[in-house]
Parts: sequence; structure tokens; C-alpha cells
Amino acid sequence: MAILRTLLGAAAMAVAGTLPLQAQQLTVWHDLGDNGIKWFEAMSAEFAKSKPGVTVKSLSFPTDQWFGRVIGALNTDTAPDLIYNNYERVIRIQDQTGKVSDMKDVLAKVTDKGFLGEDDIKVATYKGKQIIIPIQRVQMGFGVRKSWLDKVGEKFPETWDDAKRVANKFRDSDPDGNGKADTFGFGLQAAKPRDLIHMLDLFLFGSGIRNTLIDPAGTIMVDEPAHAAVLEEFLKTYTSYKFVAPDTINHSFPEMYQGIEGGRAGMFRVGDWNVKKWDGEKVLGGDFLVGPWPKMPGAAQNYVVIGGMRGVGVPENAPNKALAQEFAAFMLSKAAQQASLENVGAAVRKDLDVAALSPRSQYFAKAEARLIAYDFPESIHTFYPELEAAYHKKLMSGIANPPADWKPFITETAKEMRDLAAKLKAK
Repeated sequence: MAILRTLLGAAAMAVAGTLPLQAQQLTVWHDLGDNGIKWFEAMSAEFAKSKPGVTVKSLSFPTDQWFGRVIGALNTDTAPDLIYNNYERVIRIQDQTGKVSDMKDVLAKVTDKGFLGEDDIKVATYKGKQIIIPIQRVQMGFGVRKSWLDKVGEKFPETWDDAKRVANKFRDSDPDGNGKADTFGFGLQAAKPRDLIHMLDLFLFGSGIRNTLIDPAGTIMVDEPAHAAVLEEFLKTYTSYKFVAPDTINHSFPEMYQGIEGGRAGMFRVGDWNVKKWDGEKVLGGDFLVGPWPKMPGAAQNYVVIGGMRGVGVPENAPNKALAQEFAAFMLSKAAQQASLENVGAAVRKDLDVAALSPRSQYFAKAEARLIAYDFPESIHTFYPELEAAYHKKLMSGIANPPADWKPFITETAKEMRDLAAKLKAK
């Protein structure tokens, strides 16, 4: 009788439309660490206001692990509901799996999206398919330890000559006061193609010089005079100038961050997503200034670089695909974007409250500097990753065994890249 009463009660509730909503959980995989986890927790709580019973659980993996896990999961039909990362990483997922959904129709249904520009949509699109909804512009400025500048009697470097002078002092004048010769002018990276070429991108674009390796028409830019001048100075930073730790040739993102957060590097890249952590007392305690990249000789202006776009994608084989698409659209809402700004330091909306942010976070949030956008060659030339890998290998050979004169090396490198580009185009 008790069982019968339970069944009859449930039937009555169903007829009355009062059955409790079934709990559902969306899973998203990203590489934003603890700050990203907090952001998704905040969005989950906000999303549940209109979708009672729905929760969003995020898992963060180191970037290399994220690639392997996502590719494996999509190819074995064990995909998460959503994937979140930089556009070029989602491109790689699409190339490897072909199982990232087209989000055009999802975005088309969003009415409040006037803050997204043509470039935002362009970078979200790959081979005619919009594989992400743009959520966070990636701004990258030039960071300098403030207390170190004070110690050596310098101001924030505006030009490359300023930066070289400061780098020498940061290396030789014990700016941290520990009595040891363990500090370096720059914290850079070099081990992988995106490590080294990404650093070069920043120095070039930061001076208003576009198209690091190849332009949209397919022209190799390596030995173009302005490019070649920056490239030579850049390579000397790793070699004859001795501005970086000797083992930087082996450094990828983790090692670069260890040098910055461990107080060994005086000048470094600051992404908008880095600021919250580096403001923390256990890291840099806010002891750094942020500004545009040093202006190279001949450059008219210097800039903060928009180096990418982070966005959300939905696998074709997502377990809860329709609900995942709904959440992806929700990530453009003001509440979700405010949480993005507060937890990760980046957003795409322009109507957010920035008062509670630190001066360094506000610098990015208010877009106070002149901004220049990276050119996203992989969205134009499908062979670009292979070309970039060859360019990286060639530059690494020069760093490992520096030539007496960099100019012939650069000329030779440009010819090799032209020959390879021609072969890759012909495939």
C-alpha cells in the first residue's frame, strides 16, 4: 500500500506539473586554474537562477594535458559538455577531431551582443565554422617589478634602449637586495614554437609591426627591415646581451612563470589573467607595473597586444548539447561577464563595473593603453603551424650557437621560410 500511495502521489504531482525539476550537471574543461574554477562556480550560481537544478562543474588541466584529454574524449565519445580555451587551441582540437560544433546559430539568437566586433567573430571562425563564442579578449602588456625600478633608480621603460639599460641593472645591481647574483632582466621562454614565437610576436606587435612570420597574402616578413631589426635585438636578448637565465632555451610557460613568480625576472609579459594571482601576497604582492611594450627603434608608438580570444565551444557529441549551448550563450550576459572580469581579469563587454579591481587589473579592464591585435595567421593559412615550427627550429639553432653576425642568419632564415611556405602551399 505504501508503494501504491507513493506512485499515486507522484502521478498526481506530474498531472499538476509540480514534479521537482531533475538535477542536471554540465561539465566544462579549461586551463585557467583556480581563478577559472571560481569563475565557473560564480556563473553556475547565476545560471541556476533561470535554470533551477542545473549546475556547472569545471575541471582545470595544464594546457598540454587539456589538449590530450579533450582530443581523446571527443574521439571516444566521452566528451565534456563544453570546452573553454584560446581560439588557436580550439582550432587544434577541431583539426584533430572535427567534432567541435558550429556556434553560428547559437550566437545569432543572442540579442545583447553589440559589444562583439567583426574581428571578434572572425577569429572565432575556422574553415567557415564558428567554433567558439568569444568570451574574453586576451590582453598582454609589459610588466616591470616596481621595487626593482626604485632600487636601481629607473622609471618604467618606454623604449628598447630604456629596457636594455634597465635589464643590465636588474641583472647586475642586486635589485632584490638578497646579496646574490640571481636576477635577470627578462623572464622569457623558448622551448616550443609558441613559446619563442609568441615572445617575438609581443615585441613586434608591441611596436606596431604586424605579421611576425607571414602576412595574409602569404609574404614572408622575416627579413623585411623593421622585422629584421627587432628579430636581431630579440635574439641578442637570449644570447650576447645575457638578459635571461642561461637555461631559458629550455623554458616553456611553467618555467617562465616560476622565474617571474619566484622573483628572478625583472621584466616580463603580463596577461590580463595573471594580474589577480600576482597581486596576491604569496606571489608578487602587486609589486609590478603594467604598460605597453618597449618601443623599438624606428617605431612611432608602442602598444598593449591583444594576443588572442578565449571562447567556449561545444563538442558535437556533448552529453547535454542543447543545455550546453544555452549556457555558452549565457556566458555573454552581463552577470557572467562581470564574474569573468573579477575572477580572470578579462571580458568582452564594455558596461562592467571595474571599481573593485586593482590598478593593474583596471589598466586592462579600461583598455587604457593603445591596443593592437595579433594577426591570427593560423586562421588564414592552414599550413601555418608547420611553418612556425620550422621557424622556431631555425631560431633555436641560432640561440644555441649564435652567429658572429645575425644579419646573414636572418637573410638565410627568410629564404628557408619562403621555400618551405611554397612547398606547404602546393600540398
